[in-house]
Order: sequence, then C-alpha cells, then structure tokens
Amino acid sequence: MAFEHYLRSGSQLLRCGFTTGTCASLAASGAAQFLLTGTAPSSLALTTPKGLTVEVEPVFCRMEGGRAICAVRKDAGDDPDVTDGLLIVASVGKTDQGIRIDGGAGIGRVTKKGLDQPVGAAAINSVPRRMIAFALEAVCIEAEYEGGLDVVISAPEGEEVARKTFNPMLGIEGGISILGTSGIVEPMSEQAIVDTIELEIRQAAENGAKNLIAVPGNYGLDFLERQFPLPVDFPVVKCSNYLGETIDIALTQGMQSLLIVGHIGKLVKLAGGIMNTHSRMADCRRELFCAHAALCGADSALCRALMDQATSDGCLVLLESVHLKDAVLCSLLQAMQQHLDRRTRQAMRTGAVVFSNEAGLLGMTETAEQLLKEWSSETI
Repeated sequence: MAFEHYLRSGSQLLRCGFTTGTCASLAASGAAQFLLTGTAPSSLALTTPKGLTVEVEPVFCRMEGGRAICAVRKDAGDDPDVTDGLLIVASVGKTDQGIRIDGGAGIGRVTKKGLDQPVGAAAINSVPRRMIAFALEAVCIEAEYEGGLDVVISAPEGEEVARKTFNPMLGIEGGISILGTSGIVEPMSEQAIVDTIELEIRQAAENGAKNLIAVPGNYGLDFLERQFPLPVDFPVVKCSNYLGETIDIALTQGMQSLLIVGHIGKLVKLAGGIMNTHSRMADCRRELFCAHAALCGADSALCRALMDQATSDGCLVLLESVHLKDAVLCSLLQAMQQHLDRRTRQAMRTGAVVFSNEAGLLGMTETAEQLLKEWSSETI
C-alpha cells in the first residue's frame, strides 16, 4: 500500500514519502502488538506530527527468544533519499516499567557533542523517540498492559548506507540516523523547487511587491514570525538551499531588496560565497569559523578545536567560551554581505539575518539592518 500524498512543485506532482522515524515508530508498534496480543498485525498505521496518516504492511513480524521483531520498509516517495527501500526493524521485549529506546545494528552512535543526542547515545533523534514512545504507549493501553517495554531499532544495511551520508563527518559512527521532525519526506526535485521559487517571486512582483524575504525552511519562518513581525501580506518565499537562484530570480523580477533569514548552519556558507547550501554541494562551515576566528586572533589550538566541532552551534559555544563569538560573527557577516553584493552586482539591496535555535538572533549584515528599519515603518 503506497503512501499516496502528493505535493505540487512547479508543474509537477511529486509523491511524498515517510521518514526513518515514522518507519521506526510503525515497526515498534507492530512488534509491541505481536508481543502483547500474540497476533501479528497485517497492517500498521500512525498519524505523523504533520497530521498525515501513514499505513503500511509490515515486511515481517516474528518472535525470537521472547522478543517480538517487526520490520517496515522505508519509502522516500519521489525524494532521492539514500535510505529509500531500507528495512527499519524494531525488537520489543517486556520490562518492569517505562519505555526504553536504543539502537542496534546499523544505527549510528553519537561520538561528538552538539548533536540532537548526547555522546554515546544511539542516533535516534528526539522527535522519533517521542513518536516511538507514543506508539508503544497506545499499544499498551489497547492491550491493558501495565508493565514496561524495551525497544531496539536496527537497520540491517544501515552501516553500508551511512557511508553515503555525512554521518561520519558529523560524528555519528556505525550506521544511519533515525530522523524526522514532521514524519513525512517532502520530495526534492531540484528544478521543480527552483521553478516554484520563481513562480512565487513572479506572483509577488505581479502584485506590486518590490521587497522580499527568503527563508530556507520552516525554522526561518518560525524565527521570522517571532522576531520581526511584519505586515501579513509581506511576501516571504521558501528558498530551500537555492540562495543563488533566489537572488537571481528576484533580480530578474525587478525586486529592489531581498532579505535572507536563516539558521547559522546554512547561512555561514554565504561567507565563503557558497550559494547552494546543500551539504552535497559544499560544506566548509567549520573551515569558515576557523578562518574568521584566526582573523580575529584565535590561536592554532582554538582553530583545531573549531575544526573538531560537529555543528555550527558547537563552534559558537566554543567561541563564546573564549570571548570571540561576537567578533567572529561580525567578521562572518561582513563576508556574507560582500558575497551578496557581488552576486547582485549591487543592482539590488540584499542582506542576511542569522540565528540559532539555541541562542536566537545572532546578528545581521549592515544592509539587513537598514532594510528592517525601513520595513518596520512601511507597508508594501
């Protein structure tokens, strides 16, 4: 039973898929049902955090040494996801109380600080952990079972697949991560995404807009709403990783100004002139932090420590500990502005605002500050 939910992207309809977190939750639910009722379920279903229901047939359910084992196959829809088709397996056994979640074969282990889980933990992120726990609690209630459950998530081919990802670089060793915040994989057809960006900007221009905000994704949207309340009809476009294309399109559609609002983990790449921020195109986050820290007086030991960080947030924490955070951010923002001006040939005013989930607003380029002051007193 294929997951039949589609998104229009430009002139195409692309089929969505579901995350490894959804697979793990479904598999855990199936194993728990078998364990507590003695009957292997013929289908499994759950409602994802996004509100969409996913229903699948388990690949198998069986008993092994007092534990129930259930497997679900990952379906990435039309997204070019390396985990598409991967088996996600849950092994569930009884305990005295509570729900314990761990990773088994093919699931990575966290080896560096700054990730969603602490060092030593299985790379099963927070939202999937909550989804798994919720699914198991529902089964326990249905079966009138008052004891605890122990679940181990595994992926038989996970270690091999993980070599095709950035997990080893990020500090996740031995397998894949169990990920997902919405439970749903939205397809990423590159040309379709660029076409959609162009359509949205063209529509804004046709409605008379001369000023535009671009955000890579939902984090940027949420931050924008909290930090910079603007008129409800102010045009905001999701640009994903395609910052360069968004700038070019805005120029050709006659925009006078463009503000890019994004997480430091993406926008720091602008300081290196990187206009497609997808990790498979380029990374250089640590290298950029390191280079600008050196410009601000960091010694070689600090530079090496920055290169060992797994995330941009980790770099910021380290820089703050030696009182270089503000100086390095200022240097990075100046470099971002230079590359933005070079891309537009100064034919359009373009600035950037950066934030982190931990620290909130981190700073903005000079042009961004000017634009926000002007916009706060205007209605487009």
